[in-house]
Formats: sequence, structure tokens, C-alpha cells
Amino acid sequence: MGAEMREYDYYRQVFSDRELPLAFVDRDALDGNIEQVRSRAESLPVRIASKSLRCRSVMEYVLGHDGFRGVMCYHGAEAAHLAAHGFDDLLVAYPVYQPSELRTVCGAVDSGSTITLMVDSAAHVERAGEIAAEVGVEVPLCLDVDMSSEHLGVFFGTRRSDVRTPADALAVADAIERTDGVRLDGVMGYEGQIAGLPDRSPANNAAVDAVVRLLKERSKRAIADRRGAVVDALADHGHDLRFVNGGGTGSLAFTTDDPAVTEVTVGSGFYAPTLFDHYDGFQHTPAAGYAIEVTRRPTGGVYTCRGGGYVASGPAGPDKTPTVARPRDAQLTDTEGAGEVQTPIEYDGSLALGDPVVCRHAKAGELCRNFASLAVVADGAVVETAPTYRGDGKCFM
Repeated sequence: MGAEMREYDYYRQVFSDRELPLAFVDRDALDGNIEQVRSRAESLPVRIASKSLRCRSVMEYVLGHDGFRGVMCYHGAEAAHLAAHGFDDLLVAYPVYQPSELRTVCGAVDSGSTITLMVDSAAHVERAGEIAAEVGVEVPLCLDVDMSSEHLGVFFGTRRSDVRTPADALAVADAIERTDGVRLDGVMGYEGQIAGLPDRSPANNAAVDAVVRLLKERSKRAIADRRGAVVDALADHGHDLRFVNGGGTGSLAFTTDDPAVTEVTVGSGFYAPTLFDHYDGFQHTPAAGYAIEVTRRPTGGVYTCRGGGYVASGPAGPDKTPTVARPRDAQLTDTEGAGEVQTPIEYDGSLALGDPVVCRHAKAGELCRNFASLAVVADGAVVETAPTYRGDGKCFM
């Protein structure tokens, strides 16, 4: 189990001379999460998910530890951006089809970077091959195998690839083999319904949570069978895979037991947003959040802060809203919640104008879309101000 977030007075002192709002990462907590991820992944190498981190400095820091290698990106231009800053072994987890984006990737490959693109159809393969041949490079491709399942007519998983059987995979692999400018490099089977779906959610009642846990257990066998069957079929037909990728923060224990998998991916587990407070079997330490400034006290027991409306993507609900982490027992109001320019909080304790209120985001990397930098906190001080992608002047999606 992870440790608790630091107490309020620690952050009040650290942020006392800082302009608010600000986003931060607590490096001491991050260190603990890195150790826990390394332990949970056992002997498998860990690829880091940039979507959850969105800060080059943090990614470099994690990759500097033993057992971590490569980056899973979410956009082709992002992969080229990271390649230009010295990152390598970049896997783009979502298909790239736009010619301009493909040319950007191919340009980085032509400069010596290893960027692997995701495909799940002959159309993806043909478009990638067309642009690669135009630029004069060979681009490695990863085959995305759908890991969703169906139980009693209920779809369970994420709607990604339509490659579900060995025959489906071989058809796309054959398309890669006959297309100039590309080659098959790896396979990914992301079990999103295990990795990204909490065992208990603030958005659900106890009955729904029980059904979710049951579906997660039932889907595990289908996931392992499908991923293994695809990898075996590709090997039997002479396809040499550099890697087989699986997993996420919420599924490490399950994924590392799959003999077909050669690497796992982790992103959110380094920051540990509120989504990951609700899993059975593990808990990481909250390592990232944001601080907003008390600017008003409209009535007793209510303090109003500037900014704060950083709501996560996905179906709207209480599991997507930020939470007040410190001071303890402070909470958002039911009538206003987290607001675009002001956020009132209910708190019986004493706060002064200018004091910070520390909040946690529901997801990991989406917070960085709203801030140009992360204040890196260690040993009771801000030791670095690290640019996020936004601070790099980039907005990939």
C-alpha cells in the first residue's frame, strides 16, 4: 500500500512564495511510486506512458531508473517532439492516418529515431507505407489487438481495434509484409477494462461495483487466451516480434503473469491521481496535484479560491471531478463544484487570504494541459520548475 499525501502545513510552507494556481509533483512521493511500479512489474521492463506524464523532465527522471525503457506516446508529432529532445524507442499507441503527421514521424525516423506506429487495419498499413516510401524510410509498426470482451451480451472494455483473432492479426501482418516502407515490430494488447477501471468507484453503488469486479475477473482468461493465441500465430508464420506490450497501472499483477508479454506500460501510477484510490490490491502515493489560492471568505465555513475547475475526461460524474486533498476535511460545495475562475470550498478550520488549497485531479496527465509548468517539490522546497508540453509550446490534441 502507498503512503498518504503530506500534511497541509508542508505544502503551505513550500508554496508560500509561489504564484497560484500552480501544478506540482512531489518527487519524494514519485520516488516511492517508481519503486512500487518496479516491484509490481517484477522482471519485465516498463515503458512509460507519456499521456499520463506530459512533462519531459519527469519522463527523463523516471527513465533514469533501472528497469524503465521506452515511451508510449499518444500522437505522432509528440513522438517527433520527444525524439528531438533525445528520447528514443517511442511507440505511438493510437493509429496515425493524417499525411502531415506521418511525414513528421518519418522525418524523425529519417534522422535516426526509433518510432513505432500503431495499426489495426490494412488501410493504416497502406497509408503509413505510402508516406514512408515517399520520404525514403522504413517505419516499424505495432499491431493493436483488441482486448475487450463480452459477457451475457454486455460489452466490457475499450473500443479500439477490430483485430480479435489470430486470423485477423495475420491478415494485417500479411498487409505489412507486402507493403514497402514498413515492417512488423511488435504487438500491443491493452486490457483497458482491467488497467483503467477501478474496483470501487465514487460514481457507482455497491451493486454496480460488484458487477464490475465480476466482469474484470471473467475477462482475464479471455484476454490472456487472445493475446497468447495472436502472438503464437504470428510466430508460427515467421513473424519476429521485438516486443509484446500489455498492461497499465491497474493491471500490472495480471499482465506480468502473461508469458506472451515482454514489456508493460505504466503512466498514471507515477502521479497516482484520485482514480487510482479505488483499486483493490494496491495503492500508490499521491504525487501530483495543484494548489489554488484563497481569495475570499464569503461566509463562515466557506473559503473561495481562484481557479480550480480542472475536470477529467470521460462520462461526467463524481469520479471525474477534482477533490480537495489538503487541508483535511475541506471539500467542494455541491452547488458550485470546481469552477472555471473560482472554486468555493467548505472548511471548518482557519485559512488566511493567500493560503493555498491543495487539490488532486481525477486523472494523471490531463492536469498538465492546464499548466505551463510543474513545480517539482523535494525535501520541503521547490527544486525545479519543469515545463509541461504546454510549456514547450505544444498541444498535440
